Amino acid sequence: MTALKRLLRGSRHRAHDSGVFTYCRAVAAVELRRDLFFCRELCKMSASDMIASAQDAMKSTQSSNSAIALWLIVVAALVFAMVVVGGVTRLTRSGLSITEWNPVAGAIPPLTTDQWQMEFDKYRQTPEYKHVNASMSLDGFKRIFWVEWAHRLLGRLIGFVFIVPLIYFAVRRQLSKPLVLKLGALFVLGGLQGALGWFMVQSGLIDIPRVSPYRLTAHLGLAVALYAWLVWIALDLRRPLVRTTEIPALRRGAWVVSVLVCLMILAGGFVAGTKAGFVFNTFPLMNGAFVPPGLYAMDPGWINNFENVATVQFNHRLLAYVLLVAVAAFWWSGRSAALGAVTRRMLNWLLVALCAQIGLGIAALVLIVPVWLGALHQAGALVVFTVALRLNHDLARHS
Repeated sequence: MTALKRLLRGSRHRAHDSGVFTYCRAVAAVELRRDLFFCRELCKMSASDMIASAQDAMKSTQSSNSAIALWLIVVAALVFAMVVVGGVTRLTRSGLSITEWNPVAGAIPPLTTDQWQMEFDKYRQTPEYKHVNASMSLDGFKRIFWVEWAHRLLGRLIGFVFIVPLIYFAVRRQLSKPLVLKLGALFVLGGLQGALGWFMVQSGLIDIPRVSPYRLTAHLGLAVALYAWLVWIALDLRRPLVRTTEIPALRRGAWVVSVLVCLMILAGGFVAGTKAGFVFNTFPLMNGAFVPPGLYAMDPGWINNFENVATVQFNHRLLAYVLLVAVAAFWWSGRSAALGAVTRRMLNWLLVALCAQIGLGIAALVLIVPVWLGALHQAGALVVFTVALRLNHDLARHS
């Protein structure tokens, strides 16, 4: 009897334990399902939050890049204007009217009659006044002074417009390290450009009544390089590069065209520096001959390419012919390429801009370089170069 009671009690305990175990397992399963649900919802929320944060960051970066690109485009436009005003300064013989380089104090022009007379007296000591403008009055001096002063003031404005936003973007940490290095290099080159401009002016204050064509061309070349780099960085920020090998031949052709445009601009610098545009004022022949006499009359022979007015103008014409053929061939080869609408438009504009630029050059030559036409011709060269740059960038990122 006792054994039977023990057996019954053990059965009840086992049943009780089994029920408890089943209950606990059910509760654990419910809690596990609840935890899994919460984890799943948390993961969903985290993923959505991460995506939203990433999207916000991308929008912020794009906004910053757009603002930086706009700033660089404004600086590039000012450099463009600086080059054109520099052409006006040269054509009006104004570049030697200010005989000192005062980066800060020079921003304030003469304000009194005595100050004007003092500046005029300094100019009267220069070779240009003695050999070219000996009959110039104070009023005449004021006219050329204001042109050169405006040219230098524009240079100061470029420095201000560059450095102030640069500090702003740097303080707000909107500039990547590679971009900081590029902008720092641009700032240094900009300072060197100002120093090179004064170095050029100095060459016309000593013995001869004009600046050195070598220094003038170097000054022009560095301005073009600064302009090109500003435009390229701005394009990188707005249209990041996506390099492919889809159209390598067309891409190489674009670089060849750009190099030829640069050579054309530098050759134009020597035309300006030697005043070669004021001789052989006929087209298509140079005073009745395709190859003018005295092409290599100077010794040593290489110097003719930089100082002989006949050779300098002949080289400039020859480069124009070569560039026209190269651009026409480039345009023809690009007609069948798979290009975007904007890139194809740039391709067409390159040919149009070059034809217009050649037309301006011929008109300036035949009309013996009036100031407005000479300045327009100089601006046209930068327009052609800008279109070539944009094409290069589009083709480099073409996909």
